[in-house]
Amino acid sequence: MSVRVVVADDQALVRTGLCGIVATASDLRVVGQAATGAEAVEVTGRTRPDVVLMDIRMPEMDGIEATRRITAAGQAQVIMLTTFDLDEYVYEALRGGASGFLLKDAPPLELLTAIRVVAAGEALLAPSVTRRLISDFAARPGIHPGSAGAAPDGVTERERQVLLLIAQGLSNAEIAQRLHIGEGTAKTHVRRLLTKLDARDRVHLVIFAYRSGLVPPDRAPAEPGPRGQWR
Repeated sequence: MSVRVVVADDQALVRTGLCGIVATASDLRVVGQAATGAEAVEVTGRTRPDVVLMDIRMPEMDGIEATRRITAAGQAQVIMLTTFDLDEYVYEALRGGASGFLLKDAPPLELLTAIRVVAAGEALLAPSVTRRLISDFAARPGIHPGSAGAAPDGVTERERQVLLLIAQGLSNAEIAQRLHIGEGTAKTHVRRLLTKLDARDRVHLVIFAYRSGLVPPDRAPAEPGPRGQWR
């Protein structure tokens, strides 16, 4: 089945461009468009998409508030799009329940990959945003990193390996391939990590991995590989 997408942006040319990019993928389909945050909430409730591409700055209701309402109702996953690489937007988007955060100058292939990843129930951030997020958390007072490479309390060795790969930006399928296990098994390990570490999603697992000292801050995710995957 196709991944259903709603595109929300107050600039008509940007919406048209995003819809055009989505249309190039046979497994993705635009089912609605919105020019304001209020419209995004209404269109999402009516069309029930899998993913919403949400601009942050829109009239009537901004994208962050629209995201809060959409995710609180469990209607769709949201990827925030912005031209501004500013920390306050990242934090507000995450607190609002966004599953992804990309800059509008991201290559088309990167955008399509993001939609698929988020539709599959995973979460991601643009590599540049992830690095800044990690650096900020690592610099905050009161953070007491554990021994580098040591598994957090209650986490098995295999779960530690999975957490390390999540922190590198690998998807469930890539984790399964790297560890020579089934993708279903990889998903099970991720679910257990979310429960044990009281994390809302994969983004918070990444933050935990760096805050706990499991991964040094200088090993933040690299730029996307040649096929748009984060390494």
